[in-house]
This record gives sequence, C-alpha cells and structure tokens, in this order.
Amino acid sequence: MIEDRKRQLFVELQNIEKKGITLWLEGAPSDSGGITDAVFVNEDNAYMRDYVYDEGVLKELRFDKICNY
Repeated sequence: MIEDRKRQLFVELQNIEKKGITLWLEGAPSDSGGITDAVFVNEDNAYMRDYVYDEGVLKELRFDKICNY
C-alpha cells in the first residue's frame, strides 16, 4: 500500500517536472525523487503543498514541512 502511494507521488511529480514546473523542498530546489523520499522517509512529518502561479500559469510546486506543536 505504501509503495503504491509512493510510486503514485513520484510519477505525479515527474509529470509536473516534464512540464517545466520547478519543485522545491523546504525552500531549496529539489526533484521528484528527493521530494518523494522526504515525504515517505519522514512519515511522522506532514508536508504542505504550495502552488505558485505567475499570471495564471503554475510555475513552482513547493513542499514545506508542517510542524505540530
């Protein structure tokens, strides 16, 4: 089950990259593999997606860790 979700996220992010949309993880440039690993290795942490648009066109997809206090 987890492997299916991991592969699904990886494929989704690869498709986004192929469209020229940059991926970011915690404020640094990243890629589909780096983000997928971060999301699934750190299962205790949650990541929020932030979609960055410029004139209505998606330019960046950012993943930022959500801290639970």
